[in-house]
Amino acid sequence: MTDILPPETEIRRVGVILERRKLDNPWKDYSWRPVQVLPGVPDSAPWTRLAEGEGWVQFYAGDAELALYRHESETYVYNIESAQPAVWVFLRNSDVEPGIALYGASVDPGEAHAHNDTGDDIVDFVPMPTAILEWMQDYVRRHPPTKEHYKRKRDRADPEALARRTRLYESDPLRQVPEDE
Repeated sequence: MTDILPPETEIRRVGVILERRKLDNPWKDYSWRPVQVLPGVPDSAPWTRLAEGEGWVQFYAGDAELALYRHESETYVYNIESAQPAVWVFLRNSDVEPGIALYGASVDPGEAHAHNDTGDDIVDFVPMPTAILEWMQDYVRRHPPTKEHYKRKRDRADPEALARRTRLYESDPLRQVPEDE
């Protein structure tokens, strides 16, 4: 089954570099964090070792898809105008070696927040490469956020519309209200 995307959607593939650090912890051997997002996809195979030092190793984890949607332009502007524009990377623990899986990436702060709320994902950000920043700025220029938020106003309720009058009510002298009040 193919996903049908709106015509204004733009997709770009990026490469993700992760770092594994040795921990001195009885429950966990390593910590994982993204260190860089590449503006394109290199020819390297996923989980290729790139650099190594005492207690740490960097891997090319694979590629992820960044998608821009017109209805999210407002959050892209928020990211672009922040002190440090970012790309969020989503990781999940895995039983398969190396123990972690690249789940995805996004430039939408709202999507990153949603992944963080699940509790299953490891969400961290890296500085946004200039090529991706320029791509986003061009997209937001062509698809600006809508400034007007129209909120529909409801009709005023008529409290008498739901009142129920019976003959018993009208004929009961104790329930009748004098007309001069």
